[in-house]
Amino acid sequence: MKIAKNEQVGQIRENMRGGDGRTVLHHVYMEDALPANCRLFARLTLNPGCSIGEHEHANEAEIYYILSGRAQMTDDGKPILLKAGDSCLTMNGSHSIRCLGDEPLEFIAVIIKG
Repeated sequence: MKIAKNEQVGQIRENMRGGDGRTVLHHVYMEDALPANCRLFARLTLNPGCSIGEHEHANEAEIYYILSGRAQMTDDGKPILLKAGDSCLTMNGSHSIRCLGDEPLEFIAVIIKG
């Protein structure tokens, strides 16, 4: 058993995937601690107006689970509004996400290889 106890490794990425502003990633587990079919398990924060640009997932899936804030997401070009408690699964396609409103967007991202 591996337990993560608030020892998350933080990274800051500017203009992630061609998006706007800064993305803060807190890796709950680093990739080498995850099962072989999983390459990301992280909590991300986007401040108002910040985004992760459109990017593709080939032979893998990404799940976003919204913890707080509001988001405008595109999934294969279709706009989707998300709020706390919502989730979205992108499989073998492209997506992007942008923080809407006045509060930061916090969400969990999991990438599963397929």
